[in-house]
Amino acid sequence: MVLDLDGRFSRRAVLLAAGGLLVGCSRQPEVDEVHLRLATGPAGAVYRRIGGALAEHISEQVPGATVTTVPSGASTDNIRMLRAGEVHLGLTSLDALITTDGSVPGGLSAICRLYDSHLHLVVMAGSAIDEFRDLQGRRVSLGARDSGTEFTSLRVLKLGRVNVDGRYLSQAESAAALRAGEIDAMFSLTGVPTPAVTELAQRHPIRLIPLDAQAEPLFTAYPGPYTPAMIPATAYTGVPATRTVAVPNVLLVRNDLPDDLVYAITDTIFRNTGTITSASRGDAEAVPGWQINVRTAISTAAIPLHPGAAAWFRDRKR
Repeated sequence: MVLDLDGRFSRRAVLLAAGGLLVGCSRQPEVDEVHLRLATGPAGAVYRRIGGALAEHISEQVPGATVTTVPSGASTDNIRMLRAGEVHLGLTSLDALITTDGSVPGGLSAICRLYDSHLHLVVMAGSAIDEFRDLQGRRVSLGARDSGTEFTSLRVLKLGRVNVDGRYLSQAESAAALRAGEIDAMFSLTGVPTPAVTELAQRHPIRLIPLDAQAEPLFTAYPGPYTPAMIPATAYTGVPATRTVAVPNVLLVRNDLPDDLVYAITDTIFRNTGTITSASRGDAEAVPGWQINVRTAISTAAIPLHPGAAAWFRDRKR
């Protein structure tokens, strides 16, 4: 582990201190100081923004806690760092976490489900690629190594029996390479809208290739984490609504974090969903499926909730 987290937080003390609810006390109760590391994602990705927003709110509102973000390749890289004890919190797509036999990595649990990522297949407006099968033999970015984009795009290509000249680029690198003509298409599994695609669409006409025909094979081969989805027409400049698939994202935590600390982190997230969402999304418009929703937050499939998070959700029902 990076840090010794044996110290215990008092749930009541942490929450009262965070909420400023101590009446008649001249000072807040003492709580242990803890320095946490949160694995996010690559440049140009929503993970980088939402991780920064989460870290800022937790550092400001959970007494004694300081959170530092750690850039990464994204989902599978974050899972690796969590299991190795290099970080304490991390973002991941649900499909990258569940193995083909339905099991999940040991030592990890979920704080909550956050939002759904949509699989984008982006080309320049003048591209000869009109449908998924036109990717055959093309230069295609599969996302950064160890990312959720790489994980899901490889599944889609394998099921569709399409072979490509794969490149492993972050979202920002993919957008730059696509604009420069160095690749023919890019996959991106991310929240809507995502910064790298937004910036590209604002400067150059682009198209999104529909992936609805690829949805059914995914649902059949890997039941559970995937759902049909629509990238709305409001997401990117000049791009019509496009059918695709979506996968939930969860905030993971190591099981050895104290229950009361995780309780306080969970409380902070759901007291600040609006500002976390808008800061992460980068605009003021609501996008369906993007909002962090307390009603769906416990829907983490086979991933168990951390006891501290589970206690918060139980208390909310009282």
